[in-house]
Amino acid sequence: MPSQEGRIFLVTGGTSGMGYEDAKTLAAAGAQVVIAARNPQRGQEAIDRIKQEVPNAQVQFESVDLSDLSSVRALGQRLGTTLPRLDGLINNAAIMAPPERGTSADGLEMQFATNYAGHFVLTAELLPLLRKSDSPRVVTLSSIAVHRGSINFDDLQFTQAYEPMLTYAQSKLACLMFAFELQRRSDAAGWGIQSLAAHPGVAVTELVARGPGLESEQGRQWSAMREHLQTAAQGAVPTLYAATAPEAQGGAYYGPTGPNEMAGPLGLATVPPLASDAAAAARLWTITEEITGTRFPARGR
Repeated sequence: MPSQEGRIFLVTGGTSGMGYEDAKTLAAAGAQVVIAARNPQRGQEAIDRIKQEVPNAQVQFESVDLSDLSSVRALGQRLGTTLPRLDGLINNAAIMAPPERGTSADGLEMQFATNYAGHFVLTAELLPLLRKSDSPRVVTLSSIAVHRGSINFDDLQFTQAYEPMLTYAQSKLACLMFAFELQRRSDAAGWGIQSLAAHPGVAVTELVARGPGLESEQGRQWSAMREHLQTAAQGAVPTLYAATAPEAQGGAYYGPTGPNEMAGPLGLATVPPLASDAAAAARLWTITEEITGTRFPARGR
């Protein structure tokens, strides 16, 4: 990784798993890193662990609940007064396939809220800070689960029939479509932002244990494959490449290129057809603005 001296990054969900690896690696490269997550105690523990390995790390914690849009907006307002700019935003935090359907403080399905809508609003809130950078990047995390997903425009919140993994897949497909549409809108409006997407393949993190649980079908499959899975550090490679590599391209999607893209050498990831549908992405963007009460600047401004 090139030196990141003088650059400022925000990583959501940076207290564990791949988000933690993102934060640690960026700090080791000289960046100032803001970890944004829900639990202040886990945040302090993450900072302490990073500083044990990187004694001169510039890392701080900010509390946010991505499922609560008022919390997201409060974070944006705080950072707007404390940071001079933001060079990189890594939309990493996620929950996966809770067995029972839950709703957020705003009435949204929890995976849609946490994985997608919260990051949509956070990106909008931080757009002014990003535009103060000379080369801002936004990296949004997707998943190989997108190949199982679609966008249920008739019932985005899965109120009729909740299926945990399909709901997760939709949220991650929405993230991928958002990343591509953000690049199109940046190009059209002259925001100067590079928007990229990445997925980790399959790595050993807390996502399964905290989501469907180790006793679920997904949990049993994950446990059986565990010794063959990537580490969290390996899973973080595509994200860090997208966030820092000079040759990484805006509008691209990076991930492992081995069998089923579960692991393997870094490269361009396979894009499902719906994610390439600009009309569907624009429709999703407009709906998301409406249901979150959030507006990005109009195109051309």
